[in-house]
Amino acid sequence: MAKKTPSHKAPSAKTTARKASRSSPSPLLTWVVLGAVAILLIYAVSQQIAYANRRNVRIPEVDSQQAFEMYQRGAFILDVRQPEEWNEGHIPNATLIPLDQLAQRVNELPRDREIVVVCRSGNRSREGTLILLENGFKQVSSMAGGVLDWAEKGYPLVQGP
Repeated sequence: MAKKTPSHKAPSAKTTARKASRSSPSPLLTWVVLGAVAILLIYAVSQQIAYANRRNVRIPEVDSQQAFEMYQRGAFILDVRQPEEWNEGHIPNATLIPLDQLAQRVNELPRDREIVVVCRSGNRSREGTLILLENGFKQVSSMAGGVLDWAEKGYPLVQGP
């Protein structure tokens, strides 16, 4: 008895079209995906431009001696460091609001007093000052040199919470 060999027929055009429609996305889906990608790119570029523009804002800055004089006159001292840094030493009567919480907690700050923003060395205080300026605060300054410079000058610090 002879074995039958399977016949290999060429797939019909209908079968090929069905397989193609299952494996390739529809033109509408392609346009939706491309549109979404375009929107995300435009958003990312606009955010970069906004970020660059923010950095061109003049940040009012005072040195530690000026900050100490403002402190003696009753300025509100805002420390934007982390609690561990705060516990190592902070300006007496200062208020701690870590930088990563500041934007959500600006309502806790006085708008009728000078505010001096401080951190360890002066970098985060610039960011904190910028956040306050963007939220409508007018009397705000960043202390250059931070608590390190403050301590070096012999101004008062307290340790602990």
